[in-house]
Amino acid sequence: MNTDKRPLSPFMIGPHYKPQMTSLMSISHRATGVFLSVIGAPLMLWWIIATASGPAAYARFEEIMGSWLGLGVLIVTVLCLFYHLLNGIRHLVWDTGRALELKTAYTLGWLVLIGAVVLSALLLGAWL
Repeated sequence: MNTDKRPLSPFMIGPHYKPQMTSLMSISHRATGVFLSVIGAPLMLWWIIATASGPAAYARFEEIMGSWLGLGVLIVTVLCLFYHLLNGIRHLVWDTGRALELKTAYTLGWLVLIGAVVLSALLLGAWL
């Protein structure tokens, strides 16, 4: 048996592993969860505090979030939120034992990606 091309470890990053949509979406789900915890939750808390603190505090919040950097953070946060939500629903469907066939998993994966972009565009289009 030729073992030269076999991976030496189970790590998914490297020249021996061909990334699959399901594995990339799983890693992305974890990354968006971390992003929403580290950036999204404090951003939401800041918005609530600015709203409750009066017009001057809210104006400062709007000024910062209206900058190019603030808009970038807002767009990424909304994309992460919808991706994480839709992919979480996909995982809940899997937990019921449904949609586990490879073709169905890929179809749902594409629907999650497209849905996240469409919902983000709708929300940001209405908001901005």
